[in-house]
Amino acid sequence: MDSIILGGGCFWCLEAVFQRMEGVISVQSGYAGGLAETANYEAVCSGLTDHVEVVKVNFDSTICKLEDVLEVFWTIHDPTTPNRQGNDVGPQYRSAIFYLNTQEKELAEKSVKDIANALYDHPVVTELLPLEIFYPAEDYHKDYFIRTGNRNPYCTFVVNPKVQKFKKSFADKWKKDL
Repeated sequence: MDSIILGGGCFWCLEAVFQRMEGVISVQSGYAGGLAETANYEAVCSGLTDHVEVVKVNFDSTICKLEDVLEVFWTIHDPTTPNRQGNDVGPQYRSAIFYLNTQEKELAEKSVKDIANALYDHPVVTELLPLEIFYPAEDYHKDYFIRTGNRNPYCTFVVNPKVQKFKKSFADKWKKDL
C-alpha cells in the first residue's frame, strides 16, 4: 500500500472524491504542515497554527498509480489560488502535497509540470513539502459526505459538485462497487 498526503481545500471534498476512486483503499482526513505541536479543527480553523486541512490517501499502486491520484487531485481543486478554495478562505485551505520520500517528490514535481500547468492558465501555487507529521482529524469528520450527503448545504453545493466532476471526468477511475 502506498500513501500520499494532499491538501486542496476542505478535507471533506477530497475525502469524498478519493473514497470513490478505484484502487484507493482508504482516505483519512487530517492536518499537516503547521507550526504548532498539535492540531485540532478549532485551532486549525483559527488560521493561527499554519496547518493545512489534508487527506491521507492510501492506495494500491497495482491498481492506480500516484500519477493517477495526482491527476485527479489537480482536476478537483484550483491549485492557482493561494489560501483559498471557492468560499473557503484561510491558510488551512491552501493547495499542498506532503511527500514521504524522494520518489514521491519527483513524481509530484513532474505532475505539476506535465499536468497541473497544462490545466490552468495561472501559475500553480501548490506547496511541495516533506511530511513532518500527520495529525488525524477528529472522528466526526470521518466519512462526512457519506454520512451527511445532501442533507448538509455545504455538501450539496461544494462537495457534491466535486464528486460529480470526478465521476464525469474520470469514469474509468470510478469504483465499480458504488
